[in-house]
Amino acid sequence: MVRRARKVDRVLAETYPEATIELDFDDPFQLLVVTVLSAQTTDRRVNAVRPTLFAKYPDARAMAAAPREDLERIVGPLGFFRAKTESLLKLSAALVERYDGQVPPRLDDLVTLPGVGRKTANVVLGNGFGVPGITVDTHFGRLVRRLGWTTETDPVNVEHAVGALFPKRDWTMLSHHLIWHGRRICHAKKPACGACPVARLCPSYGEGPTDPELAAKLVKTQGPA
Repeated sequence: MVRRARKVDRVLAETYPEATIELDFDDPFQLLVVTVLSAQTTDRRVNAVRPTLFAKYPDARAMAAAPREDLERIVGPLGFFRAKTESLLKLSAALVERYDGQVPPRLDDLVTLPGVGRKTANVVLGNGFGVPGITVDTHFGRLVRRLGWTTETDPVNVEHAVGALFPKRDWTMLSHHLIWHGRRICHAKKPACGACPVARLCPSYGEGPTDPELAAKLVKTQGPA
């Protein structure tokens, strides 16, 4: 299992050498905020509202004092704007009250913040502070089960099961490789098996079309999810 899993990661690393987080950010605070905003929407939409949001509220102190209706207007295009505005206000206030407005670089501290779970915390640690972390989003969870690395469905159990297969130093990039592959080829409804670079290493090969032409069309029509 370990050797096969690491081989998959090596192939995906070669396939997606540019793989990285697809949310735009300039510092850990921005990364934390855009990750919270990315729930139930696309990274593209979050990236579109980001310049306006941080031009007006560049740090936790400014955002904690923001008028609710102004934040709602800015994040409105993302959906669930009232709940997301509430999360930003509470999150920013907690950062000011507990950490002098700075994002803490520790998992145990991050998960105590309003609206921040292990997935968000690991995104911030891995991409904002260079601390290895596994990001178990829907793509990651789907792929590791299709690849046969775990049968777990609980995100925390998935994180621990997959983490045991790889050196800690590889966790952040492993997350990027799997998420990129899940968005581009191994889609939820119908994976493009015939276009998959790790097809021979995947026990779920055949869940989607195996014909290369059909798979290529599927990749083109579905695009990054």
